[in-house]
Amino acid sequence: MKLAGLGGIVIAVTLFLGWNAIFVVDQAEQAIVVQFGEPVGEAISEPGLHFKTPFIQDVRRFDRRLLAWDGDISQIPTLGREFVIVDTTARWRIADPLQFLRSVRDEAGARTRLDDIIDSVARDIVSGTHLEEIVRSRDWDVDDAAIEPGAAVPADVALDKPKKGRERLEQEMLAAAAKQMPELGIELVDVRIKRINYIDSVRRQVESRMISERQSIAERFRSEGMGKSQEILGQMGRELRTISSEAERQAAEIRGKADAEATKIYGEAYGADPEFFAFMRTLESYRSMGENTTLMIDGDADYFRYIESTRKR
Repeated sequence: MKLAGLGGIVIAVTLFLGWNAIFVVDQAEQAIVVQFGEPVGEAISEPGLHFKTPFIQDVRRFDRRLLAWDGDISQIPTLGREFVIVDTTARWRIADPLQFLRSVRDEAGARTRLDDIIDSVARDIVSGTHLEEIVRSRDWDVDDAAIEPGAAVPADVALDKPKKGRERLEQEMLAAAAKQMPELGIELVDVRIKRINYIDSVRRQVESRMISERQSIAERFRSEGMGKSQEILGQMGRELRTISSEAERQAAEIRGKADAEATKIYGEAYGADPEFFAFMRTLESYRSMGENTTLMIDGDADYFRYIESTRKR
């Protein structure tokens, strides 16, 4: 019984020691065996079972996949002294676990160093570049047909292709920051600018300038519209006067012809029977009198003569 119990203890101790001596490295990991805080041997990147001295040695695991870094949003002045908000991001991996362990210890320490390095590089490059170089791509080109007719382009804004463009600036950031990565055991894969925007005070100034430009364009359109309206009204007035003048001329001709025809008829009627013509004219003058009209005429007047001749009959 004593031997069986002792054998069980030995087996248990052996299993316990074996369990503490074996460790597994995942495909997405790389590991370093450390003894009293110092690395022992080379980094382990092959997945599978591995061994270490139990209780004395420990395993530090590091991710071998791409890791994301997001910087703090910073206010940076451009070369033209416009203050902009720049938000950058990067992708990195642990390339040398041993150097990584010695320099920054863990991912938290690595992110702190990346904050210092990439933010500093981004600030240096942005502050030495004009705003249009930052916001435009190198293949950016102005389509003249796409510009709104009459749109006012500020004098300080160039419409030429940028000399660098955002992609080239991001490459410069990557190259400048990558020089400092080997001493950290890090491979910097990519650096990108996620967002660029004006700070609040500058954005209000830009918005005010845009509003002023739109108002200027609107005022010019209104002025051109008023000029066109006056031109149309003037043309319409001239055409109306021409039509009225032509109508009056034609009316005068018609009236003249009518008067001439009436005079001709009157003349022919008078020539045929002057006495009857005079009588008819006198009757026409009677028609113009009212019902209670009183005439005071001389005894030898035509009115009286015709009345007397009518009474004798």
